[in-house]
Amino acid sequence: MSTRGPISQFIERNYLHFNAAALMDAAKGYETHLDEGGKMMITLAGAMSTAELGISLAEMIRQDKVSIISCTGANLEEDIMNLVAHSHYKRVPNYRDLSPQDEWDLLENHYNRVTDTCIPEEEAFRRLQKHIHKIWNDADAAGERYFPHEFMYRMLLSGDLEQYYEIDPKNSWMLAAAEKNLPIVVPGWEDSTMGNIFASYVIKGQMKATTMKSGIEYMAWLADW
Repeated sequence: MSTRGPISQFIERNYLHFNAAALMDAAKGYETHLDEGGKMMITLAGAMSTAELGISLAEMIRQDKVSIISCTGANLEEDIMNLVAHSHYKRVPNYRDLSPQDEWDLLENHYNRVTDTCIPEEEAFRRLQKHIHKIWNDADAAGERYFPHEFMYRMLLSGDLEQYYEIDPKNSWMLAAAEKNLPIVVPGWEDSTMGNIFASYVIKGQMKATTMKSGIEYMAWLADW
């Protein structure tokens, strides 16, 4: 690792014992695995996209250090939300001290709180909904079926969202993944914001549920992969 960058050199010099040493072993194991032709799956849970993991993950994707990603529906969509609405996010550093009224005020002002970070509904959710709806609707009308991330890829690669970019696009892991057509598995996507929005169109009879490939199909595809 000493021939790598400054972070690798820092780890090699300082992370010598206990859990720190385990981290160094894991990093070296990662390198060895890739050098021997292995495939690496990165798994994302929690609110990692809202935590801006894309700053590092996007570059890892560009450098072919990631072969496939398994993530929640929230991580899939929230990276794109950060891409198009970053300046409208609101940070609440004292979130542990919020009263029920404080929480209500955030909701009334159309902020969706994720720990200390509030996602703006209009600039994030609705901005994406306008564009993803057309892509869903076109596929539905044509009798085509895709996975959730494939619809997201189409939206990103269309260029329609570029007018809204509020961060350097190199820090969006979803954009990097779309450009590589990286395999993604999103079991349980249905229970995400975009999943609920899609379900609302199904309930209203505006789209067919089968237009969206399901979580079971994701798992079957993964087993084959």
